[in-house]
Amino acid sequence: MPIEIRELNIRVSVAGNQPEQESPPAGGQSPGGSIPDKEELIAECVEQVMELLKLKTER
Repeated sequence: MPIEIRELNIRVSVAGNQPEQESPPAGGQSPGGSIPDKEELIAECVEQVMELLKLKTER
């Protein structure tokens, strides 16, 4: 019998003002390269939240 997941809750903790690390991140990016990634991540999160709100209002 298939299982249907109707809602999925994901919690993430993001800490700001972290001290600089001497070695580059594991992804091999330069320290300045992480800012555009943060903006992309925020934009994607906002898009997903708006989609979830739209689905909830349709119910």
